Amino acid sequence: MEQTIPTYTSRKGIIYIYVTVVFLYWISLYVYLPTLSVYTASKVGNLTQVGTVLAMYGLWQAVARFPLGIAADWVGRRKPFIIAGFVLSGLGAVLMGLAGGMVGLTLGRALTGFAASAWVLLVVVFSSQFPPEEAVRASALLSGVNAVARMLATGITGVLNTWGGEQLSFFVATGIAGAAVLVMLPLRERPYPPQKPSLRGLQQLSTRRDVLFPSLICAVMQYAVWTASFSYTPVLAKNMRATNMDLSLLTSLNIASVMLANFATSALVKRVGARAMIIFSFVAMGISMGVLTFTQTLPWVFFAQACSGLASGVGYSVLMGLSIRYVDESQRATAMGLFQAIYAIGMFTGPWLSGILADSIGLQPMFGIVGIACTVVGLWGAQQLTARETVCCLFDRERVK
Repeated sequence: MEQTIPTYTSRKGIIYIYVTVVFLYWISLYVYLPTLSVYTASKVGNLTQVGTVLAMYGLWQAVARFPLGIAADWVGRRKPFIIAGFVLSGLGAVLMGLAGGMVGLTLGRALTGFAASAWVLLVVVFSSQFPPEEAVRASALLSGVNAVARMLATGITGVLNTWGGEQLSFFVATGIAGAAVLVMLPLRERPYPPQKPSLRGLQQLSTRRDVLFPSLICAVMQYAVWTASFSYTPVLAKNMRATNMDLSLLTSLNIASVMLANFATSALVKRVGARAMIIFSFVAMGISMGVLTFTQTLPWVFFAQACSGLASGVGYSVLMGLSIRYVDESQRATAMGLFQAIYAIGMFTGPWLSGILADSIGLQPMFGIVGIACTVVGLWGAQQLTARETVCCLFDRERVK
């Protein structure tokens, strides 16, 4: 018995609890996001420092996700690591809300990056509640909860800022993370046989082309997404006199587009093919960045956010499916941790390097250069995928002969 407090034992009850905690988890990580870059800019001196703060979220995901998956498998338990993620989410949010400058903001954002690493384990434990033949259903359900939570979180940011100033959303995030801990505590975890990691096995997995190449392409996509959608597009919109409500809606529109793209990808990938959909995603991202480069009006910024969401939703879904397509069941959790760790490199280098570039040449020219570079690299990468690698049914459990 892991604890003496009442526990949930039925499969349906456990699924409901995990749906609830995933919902609360993503709200706690996203409720302040629409105005985070603007809030950070008001506390620090330039866009380079803004980028450094924002980059901490992706940096520590890149550092922590792969080792976290290995550690959880080694210990044979995942619940303690998940709860620790919720705690770090709340602590990071309150540190940013109370921060007076660069140090507090950097530390707080770093803690939320560690917190976001728990997503690897949440995906694994939720999927374990379903038989293999229901893998698609489980993944679709969890992705839907993720998207709805992020849409709700970013949709209320403007309201919270209007009610209590920009700090209120950080404190709300802390409260919601605390609620997630309370909901999670009664769950009784079934221990797994500890699996000591094999250095040779990890090396073989991390150098497999069918795992590594889609992960690297996704990192390029995430570089563009986190440069624009979640970092500097709100700054550009604020320069065009966008209100807090506008900034909130801007991020919600992007996430809504991601959700629509996820559903469309599931329906179309068999007919169209993975390579074609990856190409579409990078073309859409290029259009988004081109619009941000030249626009002088707020409606076109909203259009760019919608294009970016479509690009991210299609590209991420297909590349994630490709990265685990040929991986054995016993290694899929580790492979997913590797995939998420590699694409997180794009999440932190995007805000960081693009902030330096924006300070050097200006905000809108930066969008143009990043857009051209990421589109060219992404299209080249899509062409390098072999025919075997692009035979893809998302989250399919059967191997292609």
